[in-house]
Amino acid sequence: MRSLVCITPGEFEYKEVEIPSSKAGHSLLRISRIGICGTDLHAFEGTQPFFNYPRILGHELAAEYVSGDAEGFEPGERITFSPYFYCGKCIACRSGKENCCSNINVCGVHVDGGMADYLSVPSYSLIHGQGLSFDELALVEPLAIGAHGIRRAGVMPDEFVLVVGAGPIGLGTMEFARIAGGKVIALDINDIRLQFCKDKLKVAHTVNAFSPNVTEQLKEITNGDMPTVVIDATGSLKAINTAFQYMSHGARYVMIGLQKGDICFSHPEFHKREATLMSSRNANRIDFEHVVDSMKKEYVDPTTYITHRVAFEKVKSEFESWLNPATGVIKAMVEL
Repeated sequence: MRSLVCITPGEFEYKEVEIPSSKAGHSLLRISRIGICGTDLHAFEGTQPFFNYPRILGHELAAEYVSGDAEGFEPGERITFSPYFYCGKCIACRSGKENCCSNINVCGVHVDGGMADYLSVPSYSLIHGQGLSFDELALVEPLAIGAHGIRRAGVMPDEFVLVVGAGPIGLGTMEFARIAGGKVIALDINDIRLQFCKDKLKVAHTVNAFSPNVTEQLKEITNGDMPTVVIDATGSLKAINTAFQYMSHGARYVMIGLQKGDICFSHPEFHKREATLMSSRNANRIDFEHVVDSMKKEYVDPTTYITHRVAFEKVKSEFESWLNPATGVIKAMVEL
């Protein structure tokens, strides 16, 4: 079968490899769609934490079920899966937090992913497609990350939720903040993406982070209170550190984005707010199911995020261009 391997940062190579053999507890999938996400782009750049080369990338996948021992799944069924393979034994798993298993293997990061014709995955990871299209199913995972972050934040109806970063993860986070009843504010440095938030997601409030009066704009939007929920979806150290000043008293700050450096903020300013700081890693099955249900009910249409399409055999030549913001890429979708 065909596969595309990231040999080292900046270098891809197509390779013919064997179709994975069957083994207990696993299922074989025929890959149909691969969504390209920030993790893939950062891996190509060489800036992704927890990463080793060579590696087959790809974890935002839609596929057909081929064979295996997954109960209730039929050959030919359209499915997606959770790419967070967990041990089931550590303290996190025993606490129902398989998303941050201490022995986690993330597909396409710690183990080879889905940039190939076929992929074998643990049968427990499969998610029924519920009649959704391949395009929709390939976008369940990134939306689940946003849904998980909103669940971590405990967003309540009518509270202001500031989402920093209008990339695919940020857009999904905005969608699920809205579904939870929050009043969404989008903050980004890219006016094109902010306009996308207005036009496609119907986000009422957008702010350019390069504005000289960001704090004043947020105060005006929130009637002087500032946002009670701040969520970082950038992975930018500067953006993460700056956003501490945008919190209301009693606010929750959730970091979905990930970067390699140290976070720095004023302890007195944080303390006087009795603020809450938390990370949000990956997603749980409940988040995947929430996303699928929301798609079926047409609360969210993720296909609006797809700005670029490419055949599998052209990924090597096109991939590097998606690092350039000038291309206008929000979500690139690979078709097999």
